[in-house]
Amino acid sequence: MSGCATLARSVHPVEDWAGTGLQTEVDVRFMTRVGGAVVVLWGAFAPALSGQVSGSAAAEAYFGAVSEYFMLPRSEVSILGEWRLPAEEIPVVLFVARRAGVSPEAVVALRGAGRGWAELTARYRLDATQFHVPLPESANAGALEDAYRRFRSLPAGRWKEVVLTDADIVGLVNLRVLSETLRRSPQEILAAPVQGSWIERYAHFLGGSPPTP
Repeated sequence: MSGCATLARSVHPVEDWAGTGLQTEVDVRFMTRVGGAVVVLWGAFAPALSGQVSGSAAAEAYFGAVSEYFMLPRSEVSILGEWRLPAEEIPVVLFVARRAGVSPEAVVALRGAGRGWAELTARYRLDATQFHVPLPESANAGALEDAYRRFRSLPAGRWKEVVLTDADIVGLVNLRVLSETLRRSPQEILAAPVQGSWIERYAHFLGGSPPTP
C-alpha cells in the first residue's frame, strides 16, 4: 500500500489525572488519505496479534485506549505502509513521531527496515527523560525493573545518560498509555498479575473494578 501521510496538529487542554501523575499527549492527529479516502488500518495489524491475545475483543479495547491517548478517532487511525509491526509497537510509533515532529510513515518505514527503537530514538534525538514514567522508589517495576534501576541510579538532571533497550521503550510507552487511559497509577499497572502482553494487561483491568474517580 502506498500513500501520503499528513500531520494535522490541534490544540487541546492538557489533562492531568492525579491518579497517575502523568499528562496526556493531546496535540497530535495522524491521518492518511489515499485517493481522498481515509484508510482505516486497525485490521491490517490483526496478523501481528496472533499468539498475543485470544479473540479480538481485547485487541479492539487496546486499540481504543491508543486512540483515546493520542486523541485519534478510530476511523482516522492511519499508520501507513505494509510493515507488520507488533500491535504493542503502534503507540510507540505515534509517541516517537509526535515527540520527534515527524510523520508516523517515516517512523514505520525505518522500523520496518530493521531499525531498533533505541536506534530510532537516538536518530530523532529523544532521550530517556522523555520516556520516563513517574514511579515511587519502593514500587516494583516488574519487567521494567532494570530500566528503573538505571533511572534511580542517577539524579533526574542526568537521566539523558540512561540507555534504554528496545523492550524498555515499548514497555514505558505502553505503561504511560495504559496508566492514562485506565486512570490507574503506573504501579497498579505493573503490579497486575499478568505475565503476557500489554494488551492482556489492559484487558485484565477492564475486567476488574473501575478506578475511584
